[in-house]
Amino acid sequence: MQGFLEYTFYLLASFLAVTVVLTLHEFAHAFVAYKCGDFTPKANGRLSLNPLRHFDVLGLCLFAVAGFGWAKPVPINPNNFRHYRRGLAMTALAGVVMNYLTAFLFYPLFLLAAGLSGGWGAVLLTDFTYYLFAYSVSFFVFNLIPLPPLDGWRVAEAVNKKRGRAFRWMQRNGYYILIALIALHFVMSLLQRYLGGAGSVIFTYCDPLGLLLRYVVEYVSWPIRALWGLIF
Repeated sequence: MQGFLEYTFYLLASFLAVTVVLTLHEFAHAFVAYKCGDFTPKANGRLSLNPLRHFDVLGLCLFAVAGFGWAKPVPINPNNFRHYRRGLAMTALAGVVMNYLTAFLFYPLFLLAAGLSGGWGAVLLTDFTYYLFAYSVSFFVFNLIPLPPLDGWRVAEAVNKKRGRAFRWMQRNGYYILIALIALHFVMSLLQRYLGGAGSVIFTYCDPLGLLLRYVVEYVSWPIRALWGLIF
């Protein structure tokens, strides 16, 4: 019974945290685009903190089974920006900047919650605040990968003045490459979990997306943990 409750709390805390992180990420895109002169996000109902406005079914399902995914991209019309390339770059970076800022703010909440005692309520709060921090950092790293439909690709579009054959090929096929990388990560994670042993090392190195996220997330989250560690 206790194991069932722990798993239920884990699922609830994880889902609530994903909802908050995804919503803030997409709202940041919409808000910055709007401030740069594009009314398209507002006209499409995306200048909102309502999570239902932002969820993408496939991205949410992938998050549930693979540990990361995406929300519905915010529609923009770069021709409306007062400064085309600057507006495009700022809008593309808005989501990941929001993720890093919220990770910085969520981590001390986790440290405070971890020091509480009070039964299942304290456990749920600790899990929730931890996943708020962890998912914020993971979103920051994952969304900077330069593959469509992620923010890293939007940044590449903003700074790339030449649209050669390689660029157009990646524009057409990058989405499928991303899905393949996520699927490979999911399969390798299952093999590590259920087979284990010496083979788990092989499975780890056959998972490029998992390796990238593991090491880069650790690196970019270190300043946040180190700074707040001086206080708590």
